[in-house]
Amino acid sequence: MDKVIREKVEEWGKSKAISCQSVSGGCIAQATKIVFESGQICFLKTMQQSSSESLDIFQKEAHGLEELAKAKAIYVPKVYLAEKDFLLLEWVENKPSRQTDSFWEIFGQQFSHLHRFQGESFGFFENNYLGSSRQENCASGSALKNWCDFYHQHRLLFQIKLAEKNGYGKKELLSTFACLEKKLPEILSGSEEPPSLLHGDLWGGNYLVSEVGKPVLIDPAVYYGHREADLAMTHLFGGFGERFYQSYEESYPLSLGHEERLNIYKLYHILNHLNLFGMGYYSQALRLMKYYL
Repeated sequence: MDKVIREKVEEWGKSKAISCQSVSGGCIAQATKIVFESGQICFLKTMQQSSSESLDIFQKEAHGLEELAKAKAIYVPKVYLAEKDFLLLEWVENKPSRQTDSFWEIFGQQFSHLHRFQGESFGFFENNYLGSSRQENCASGSALKNWCDFYHQHRLLFQIKLAEKNGYGKKELLSTFACLEKKLPEILSGSEEPPSLLHGDLWGGNYLVSEVGKPVLIDPAVYYGHREADLAMTHLFGGFGERFYQSYEESYPLSLGHEERLNIYKLYHILNHLNLFGMGYYSQALRLMKYYL
C-alpha cells in the first residue's frame, strides 16, 4: 500500500493497519482487505493505472453508493473515505455458500423496491463511470423529463460518437444506428414511467452474498432512468435465477412489451464493451440494432 494512503487510512481508523491482503477485484482498481490493530476490517480500492480522465472515479463511485443507500431497499457497503487515489469502504465478506433457496426471491423484491425510489428528472447530478468509460448523466432540455430523448442522447448516441472517436465507427454501424434512432420513439412508446434510481451496471460480478445470505450491491454506475434498463443488464450475461425476475414482477409489475425492449437496453452496454474492449463486440452491437429494423 502506498505510504501516503496508509497514513490517511490509519488516521481515519485511529489504529495501525496490521494486515493488507490483496483480494480479487475488477480490471480498474487494486482491491485490498485491511485489518486494523483495533480489529476493524475495511475494503480499500486504489487505481491500478493512473489516468487524468479518471481521477474522480472513486468519488463518483462513493456518491453512487450513497445514493443507493438512500433508498433503504438493498444493502450497500458504507463509504468511509473517498479521495482521488483511493476509496475506503466497509468490508463485506462475500459468502456464496450462504445463498439460500429464498435468495433470488429476496433479491428480486429488494431490487424492485430500489426502483420505487424515484427522482424528479432523468440522469444524475454529476457524470460518472460505467466501468472505466465516462457515463454522461447531466441532461438538459427535453432529456431531463423525456426518457426517450435522454436514452438517445446520453446513452446510445454518446457511445456511437465514442466508437467513431475510437475507430470502431464503421460505415455499417453508423448507417444501421441512423435507421435505429428514427425508430427509437416507436420502440419505447408505451413504457413511459417516472425516473427510477438505477444501479446502472448490475451483472453477476456486482453483487455479493452477505454473511446472513442477503444480497449486497457493489460497483454501481448510478443514475435515474427507466428500470427496464437496469433489468436488461442482468439478462446480458445471465446468472440471475428465474425467481429473481418472478419476485420482481410480483412486487413491481413491468409494462406490457418489456421483453421486446430488452435488446435496446442491452445495446448501451454492448456499445460500451465495444469501446472498452474492441471489435469483439462489433457484431453483437449490429445484431442488437438490426433486431428492430
